[in-house]
Amino acid sequence: MHGYQVTFFTQQNRRYQGKMLADWLVALAKEMHLRGATLVSGIEGFGHTGKLHSYHFFELADQPMEVSLVLSEEECTRLFERLQQEDFALFYVKTPVEFGTLGKQAGADTAC
Repeated sequence: MHGYQVTFFTQQNRRYQGKMLADWLVALAKEMHLRGATLVSGIEGFGHTGKLHSYHFFELADQPMEVSLVLSEEECTRLFERLQQEDFALFYVKTPVEFGTLGKQAGADTAC
């Protein structure tokens, strides 16, 4: 199947509707019945302003976060239309991909 891998980049201290923005994105993906979403916390990074964002032992608020999804074209269109309705700015990368499932348990819900 062909579609897109979409990765959103944010920081742990960004909040939206009372939740960490990254958690809100994962919950939205679930609410929209998308294929899945993966939340990854980073150690260190910097954005377009050049400001360093990093994980510190005593202060986790500025920790970089990524939410990654693999979507069909239709799912991607629905997600982006929904996100346009929200009141925040969010950097993303959208890459065309081929995806599918391999193996004997192809139809089963496996942890991959």
